[in-house]
Amino acid sequence: MDKVEIYADGACKGNPGTGGWGALMVADGAKKEIYGGELNTTNNRMELQAVIEALTALKRPCQVVLYTDSQYVQKGISEWIHGWKARGWKTAAKAPVKNVDLWQALDLAQSVHHVEWRWVRGHNGHPGNERADQLANLGVETVRA
Repeated sequence: MDKVEIYADGACKGNPGTGGWGALMVADGAKKEIYGGELNTTNNRMELQAVIEALTALKRPCQVVLYTDSQYVQKGISEWIHGWKARGWKTAAKAPVKNVDLWQALDLAQSVHHVEWRWVRGHNGHPGNERADQLANLGVETVRA
């Protein structure tokens, strides 16, 4: 399996507001950058969209180390999703899971890869995370243009 490092981030100007997502993908020294955005969205949706876009951009199953500064994404996909699925996409309080469309898309996107989810503190000087943040903000600017 190919080994890939992914740094993914989301951004939102207003919450809800104009949002962007970005990802830096590194494999065998080569880098690929992707980004995009939406007009009326939330920061959590953009965090999720960033990892979905990065994972679906991979052309074949890979061994992935995925870095995110979103505990919502990292804990959601590593811990909470199992209970949500068992309860028919309901929370422990029996409320519908927010952003269920994206959680389901992420669950599918990660299923073809071996993904190790790593949380990093945002805006803390981590080069990959800082670049993903810049890309997410480019996504915002692209939508605004």
